[in-house]
Amino acid sequence: MARSPMVSNRWARWPMSTATRALVLIVVASWGAVALAQPPAGGAAPAAGGPAGLGRAPTPSELRAWDLSVGPEGLELPPGKGTAAQGALVFTQRGCAACHGPTGVEGPGPVLVGGSAGLATNYFPIRYWPFAPSIWDYIMRAMPYDKPGYLTVDEVYALTAFLLAKNNIIKEDEVVDPRTLPKVQMPHRADYKGPSPATWTPDTPRGFKVVP
Repeated sequence: MARSPMVSNRWARWPMSTATRALVLIVVASWGAVALAQPPAGGAAPAAGGPAGLGRAPTPSELRAWDLSVGPEGLELPPGKGTAAQGALVFTQRGCAACHGPTGVEGPGPVLVGGSAGLATNYFPIRYWPFAPSIWDYIMRAMPYDKPGYLTVDEVYALTAFLLAKNNIIKEDEVVDPRTLPKVQMPHRADYKGPSPATWTPDTPRGFKVVP
């Protein structure tokens, strides 16, 4: 195997600044990495797929674990289900109340039940979200705040049902799943009226009114 170039001790006597010496060491180290990645004489090249023979392609299951985004239509929602009653338990047991209060309004985190959209709060309450699948998507990817990804798929469905019911958007006994969640009609859906791409300019006012 090719030997990595080594930095001679006599380099220490050269009149180089600390920054220059660091740059030289980085370059030499990179040469060594390339040399180590070369196959032995007469041997086969590494099977891994990177430029230096490092790494591998992710498996389909590994890709699915990171591919969590769910569009407004909810086409990417995974199998699972939950009810508001189940969500009430998850809300308590998984520590949601620590940030949002026992009933979702006490804080110190954002208000989850009721509320109004305004610049003072710097967020849109759930009632103002245009698509119900987006609620599931956000909880799944970002909650709990200190342990994102900690919740199971069914727990996220249950929490979504709980919050939708508390905001009087669905009934308490409705089951939320990949089939029913995209059909939920959000109260302010019609307020989101995007401008035509052909006529939009930077001065075009937003279609959704935000109060100060």
